[in-house]
Amino acid sequence: MQPLVSIIIPVYGVEQYVDRAIQCIQDQSYENWELFLVDDGTKDRSGDICDEYAKEDGRIRVIHKENGGAPSARNTALPLACGKYVCFFDADDWTESRMLSDMVKAAETTNAQLVVTGYYIDTYYTDTQKFIQEQSVPDVVYASKEEFHEKAYELFDQNLLYSPWNKLYRLDYIREHDLWFPHTFWDDFPFVMDYIRDVERVTVLSRPYYHFIRKREESETARYRPDMYQKREEEDGWMWDLYRHWGVDTPETREMIDRRYIERLIGCVENETNPRCEKSALRKRSAIRRMIRTERAQQAVRGAKPHSAYMKIMLIPIKLRSPGLMFLESLVISRVKSSNTRLFAVLKAGR
Repeated sequence: MQPLVSIIIPVYGVEQYVDRAIQCIQDQSYENWELFLVDDGTKDRSGDICDEYAKEDGRIRVIHKENGGAPSARNTALPLACGKYVCFFDADDWTESRMLSDMVKAAETTNAQLVVTGYYIDTYYTDTQKFIQEQSVPDVVYASKEEFHEKAYELFDQNLLYSPWNKLYRLDYIREHDLWFPHTFWDDFPFVMDYIRDVERVTVLSRPYYHFIRKREESETARYRPDMYQKREEEDGWMWDLYRHWGVDTPETREMIDRRYIERLIGCVENETNPRCEKSALRKRSAIRRMIRTERAQQAVRGAKPHSAYMKIMLIPIKLRSPGLMFLESLVISRVKSSNTRLFAVLKAGR
């Protein structure tokens, strides 16, 4: 039978998790799928584990390639996909058993080009204990692309339009628009941005199915990134460009973009005080001064309406244009982030 859904999973350094990722696909109540496991030059047993599953299940295909990163792995499998729909999952996460069936039903019933679902962030602060954060909005079938454009800020607000893995895509739409994952750090967001830019039919399911696993010591967000500020500035430009393309300029949209920017700016400041950042204190303060005193930062801090009291307090150093206060605040954030994973996850979820 021609598979209706193609699933693509990059595999690298995940021998502890890839068994679960594959088994949760096999346990889906919907069975008409094909699975591409792309061994991206992994140095552990992940590729061998994938091969073992492929021997037992004809729906599974393993591709072995030289290391090129997750974007390269996804792009390698895309031309080989045969389904009407495609999903992109990660090898260290897992999905609940009704995810594919519910997404396919929604897509077929509403003729959607994109189905978006809720998801969970499972942040482990010990080997067995975790804080679970749910991201979702109510069920909706947007009546037109204009309605989706006007209401997309609600999905952005719940972080539902950033990552690729809580979605079902039309493969013909991807090929018609020649969409690929760019070879860059944080490649997920630009791919999704390109996909939603001209999409016309979007359906949202409130139910969360996908479990995004975060272990603080292993998380990308726990590392020092020397180019983080430049990347966040670039992303902010993408957001404004998207909304200009849509022709949408509402108070709700502007506020969402400003709040999103300022929250991520605080993350960029914390990146400077990250214990793994080897800059001198003087250079750190200088970098923080440049970040918080830009015209964009001051515009965003005036336009943002934080949802929590502590977030309002965190914005005070930016409003005062005080790099010293911002430096001290960032040191506290870095300390909490590195020493109390649960507290950091709770505060981040409630911001």
